[in-house]
Amino acid sequence: MQMAALHLRPLVVALLLLVLVQSVAAEERDFYSLLGVSRGATTREIRRAFKQLALTMHPDKNPVNSSAHEKFLQVNRAYEVLKDEDLRKKYDKYGEKGLEEQQGGRYESWNYYRYDFGIYDEDLEIITLDSGDFEAAVNSAEIWFINFYSPRCSHCHQLAPTWREVAKEMDGVIRIGAVNCGDNHQLCRRRGINSYPSLYIYRAGQNPEKFSGERSKDTLVRFSMQFISTVVTQLWHGNVFSEIEAGFSKGIGWLITFCANTGVVCGAVLTDALSLQDGLVKVGWLDCVNQEQLCESFQVQNTLIHLHTRLFRAGYILFFFVLFVFCQYFGIHFWSASFVCLALTLCLLLWQSKVARHRWLISFTFGENSAFNEYKKLQAFLRKDHIQVGRVDCVMDSALCQSLYIQKPCIAVFKGLGVHDFEIHHGKDALYNIVAFARDSVRAHVTTLRPENFPSNQKEPWLVDFFAPWCPPCRALLPELRKASIQLAGKMRFGTLDCTLHQPLCSQYKVQAYPTTVIFNGSTVHEYEGQHSADGILEFIQDLVQPSVVVLEPDSFAERVKERSEDEVWAVDFYAPWCGPCQMLMPEWRRMGRLVTGQVWVGSVDCQRFPTFCQSQGVRAYPELRLYSGGTRKSHQFTTYNGWHRDANSLRSWVLSALPRASVDLTPDSFRSLVLQGEQHWVLDFYAPWCGPCQHFAPEFEVLARSLKGEVRAGKVDCQAHSQLCQSAGINAYPTVRFYPNQGEYINSREANVITDIIRQRLEKLTPRFNKKAKVTEFY
Repeated sequence: MQMAALHLRPLVVALLLLVLVQSVAAEERDFYSLLGVSRGATTREIRRAFKQLALTMHPDKNPVNSSAHEKFLQVNRAYEVLKDEDLRKKYDKYGEKGLEEQQGGRYESWNYYRYDFGIYDEDLEIITLDSGDFEAAVNSAEIWFINFYSPRCSHCHQLAPTWREVAKEMDGVIRIGAVNCGDNHQLCRRRGINSYPSLYIYRAGQNPEKFSGERSKDTLVRFSMQFISTVVTQLWHGNVFSEIEAGFSKGIGWLITFCANTGVVCGAVLTDALSLQDGLVKVGWLDCVNQEQLCESFQVQNTLIHLHTRLFRAGYILFFFVLFVFCQYFGIHFWSASFVCLALTLCLLLWQSKVARHRWLISFTFGENSAFNEYKKLQAFLRKDHIQVGRVDCVMDSALCQSLYIQKPCIAVFKGLGVHDFEIHHGKDALYNIVAFARDSVRAHVTTLRPENFPSNQKEPWLVDFFAPWCPPCRALLPELRKASIQLAGKMRFGTLDCTLHQPLCSQYKVQAYPTTVIFNGSTVHEYEGQHSADGILEFIQDLVQPSVVVLEPDSFAERVKERSEDEVWAVDFYAPWCGPCQMLMPEWRRMGRLVTGQVWVGSVDCQRFPTFCQSQGVRAYPELRLYSGGTRKSHQFTTYNGWHRDANSLRSWVLSALPRASVDLTPDSFRSLVLQGEQHWVLDFYAPWCGPCQHFAPEFEVLARSLKGEVRAGKVDCQAHSQLCQSAGINAYPTVRFYPNQGEYINSREANVITDIIRQRLEKLTPRFNKKAKVTEFY
């Protein structure tokens, strides 16, 4: 026995080593570990980490390393997935299994990563914007000067040093941004960018202004400064005190520059002053050469002095006086622990009642050092939106913060519907982002959820977003939830649950990846798997109310698909929830189902739930789309979709092609005898086989033909085969739709429902000879 154990020991050690190697390899395949970033890394952090790896691991720098190519492919694939919000979410939820169609396999040269990749990634003064935060930036109250560039553009590289100088010169005045159109080509295309570099000024509510002059620092600064609207007031002994008092009476302070040279505006200081928007502080300057005594009265030792308002709040004085009398009456020492507790309790009650009646943006801090560094500007930006701005120190008001589960500095919007109806900001800690969040949040109906208000037993429908604040796809989804909540106000409630704070509740609902969006409708729970967009969410909810896709199981598949009637057609999607292409197809499949409602049955089978059944049906890959037609005699026959495009319209054309034709082909003879000389009325499609729009319109015309069956005959004329007929009919474009009687009326539409309505309106006005009740004889 001992000898046997000795012989087995090397084998056991070898197996343990193999397991260890495999576990290490599996760990190395983790995309976050490959890039050396945390799971909460931002897109910029991911891009910077990849660039550092590219400069050291690139095969061009490791020519003798035979494995360099394969290792760099893995790093490049990790970057391509994690920089994309949708792919990142799929990877977080399903791993590489959910990315089967995104295999990658190519990369750029070392020189590209060294000189062209992310030109402004290292510049702190330049804010690199992408599709996730561009709209929030340009729609904020700040002015943005944005450089749209391409990494491969030589002129963009020539401009880069100048753009950095402009950013430093204008730091604190306006925002200087950059958009990499190589990574954000769709954003640039939507913005009409067709040349690089393109420089635009953006102001909220106004059209962008394009810069087209010489690209020098001075020219760029002068161009951007013309959009600054802050007024600078020249002060002198005749107006200085009245101006300052007028500002103080409104609670507004002054920033005054004391200039030493006659007639010279202290440019650098005033440039900084201009960044303080109207309503936050007034900006002025004093000529200390001609107003020497006046400047001395201010005891000026340098050229800048900031005068603050010092206003006592009468309400606070009265509040503490009442408390003092109260304490004296009951024998409580004014500064005793009991008094402090009473004061804090009363303050909390007053705070809650005030927040419950108004819309507030509150900055929760933990001491002065954690305050948002541009907090004072928020009041000026949000005044027009009737959003009040306040601050709560959670060190002093710990009970309040604990009741709201606030454990670190943050900014939240209270919507005026109660102290517990609020939403926390999880975006960038930048002024433009916070302003955009506040304006969107007060209009939207999204609530921050906690165990106390989680809708587990609610009868009304709720959409709950389980998320983590460090997750970029989660942060990108939040604005879309706000848009959807506005569209569905009064029909569905929206809430977000932070799984880093409420892990037990998230575990209860088996949340494994973020974001996970779930719809609770009474006792029914539905997980949303579509695109992270407001439109996708709205379509999903619409489909829950009126399902366009039948969920099939083995028994229902046998009963409804296998035993279908002669005139029934079924389109079935065999899928797996973890499959990335399946997830992309799902919203298009539902949309297609709505387009063919009443003509074709549309279903789906979850092959993860029923793997044995799918194997018995010969399904080997996902998604597999099948079309079953022909009735019970051909119950096992189907056709498989092999098209390149999986959008709703392409799928609709494929599905409708299986239906029996409702239109007939016409020749010159049948056109003359049946259309021109016959007693029936016709709608005709003049087409050419090579014409792309004609092919796209063909299934739509069949829908039209079926809709008007019994009222109007439908025919098709091939203008390639019968060119003289089409020429004599005056057809000069394809497809052309005409309604007959008489010589044919042109109908300017390619939508079946629109054409149907037009024709039925015409039928109402026709003479008795062409009365719509006339019998229509079918022929084949």
